[in-house]
Amino acid sequence: MLIKEVCVENFTKIPAAIRNGAKRIELNDNLAVGGTTVSRGVMAESVRYAHEHDVPVMVMIRPRGGNFVYNDQELKIMEADIFSAQELGADGIVLGCLTPDNQIDEEAMEMLIGAANGMQVVFHMAFDEIAADQQAAAMEWLIDHDVKRILTHGGPLDAPIDESRLKTLIQAADGRIVILPGGGITADNVDALTERLQISEAHGTKVVGTL
Repeated sequence: MLIKEVCVENFTKIPAAIRNGAKRIELNDNLAVGGTTVSRGVMAESVRYAHEHDVPVMVMIRPRGGNFVYNDQELKIMEADIFSAQELGADGIVLGCLTPDNQIDEEAMEMLIGAANGMQVVFHMAFDEIAADQQAAAMEWLIDHDVKRILTHGGPLDAPIDESRLKTLIQAADGRIVILPGGGITADNVDALTERLQISEAHGTKVVGTL
């Protein structure tokens, strides 16, 4: 079965997304800047509604738009938001921390993965900021730290999705971590794309049609 993960802003579009076939929700605020963390109230209602329909919810943990280099105060905010997500019953969190030279910020990630305390952890499109020749090593680090999925466009978001790059990542992952393609995937192209890549999950705001 194809798992269509729908990226939504706030609660408003969740009912329509689930009606149209969403099998997982990625919950965000501020999609115009790539997604940030929603309020506690939005998180609570979204998780409650989705779980009533047996749909898991992944909560974006990101305190602001911009880059993925976070200071100590921002990491404290992210940790608190993870605790809220866990308390409210979210199934997982979506995050990504980088160093100024676009490597995984291992110290920050270890702290936040620890805060997740067994929830699913997804590394988001910050992965695409890592140099292509360093992504294999980054993937191994994420696998070693029990990260479940990597959300990736295969390259810059302003370019078409890079299927050859995604194939390389999928082969390197070898079933040890899910490569979740996103960015430019719609209800019209999702079936053909996932078939070509031989994968069973895809992510997008329009992956189940217009909401």
